[in-house]
Amino acid sequence: MSNRNSVLYSIFFNRCPRCREGKMFKSGLYTTRFSDMHTNCPCCGQEFEPEPGFYYGAMYVSFAFNVAIFIVCLFILYQFVEEITMGMMIGVVAAVVIGLLPVIFRWSRSLYIHIFVRYEGPCSEIPNKLHR
Repeated sequence: MSNRNSVLYSIFFNRCPRCREGKMFKSGLYTTRFSDMHTNCPCCGQEFEPEPGFYYGAMYVSFAFNVAIFIVCLFILYQFVEEITMGMMIGVVAAVVIGLLPVIFRWSRSLYIHIFVRYEGPCSEIPNKLHR
């Protein structure tokens, strides 16, 4: 299996969990439309919202990413600053989280759908769900 077909590559680059080829999101990362998703995979036809409210669970994934960011920021501040204040910690974490908002949003959704949808092989070998 090549690197491009790995589950980590698929999650990191927001690819379809079923074929790992089609893009989940329509536009670039740092645009005002960073959250716009395709309804179905452009390659295999996999639905990206299998049921209404499917991505509510992705909020917990996002929370875990943000807790990790908090811990990393605290560790870095602890290494370089003699006395860490609450305002300093809030400012640093807020700046990092807001700066990474599109990345965290996409990775959370990508990771969450990868938990529930299994890989079926290359797109050329999967019957397209849109044509059924």
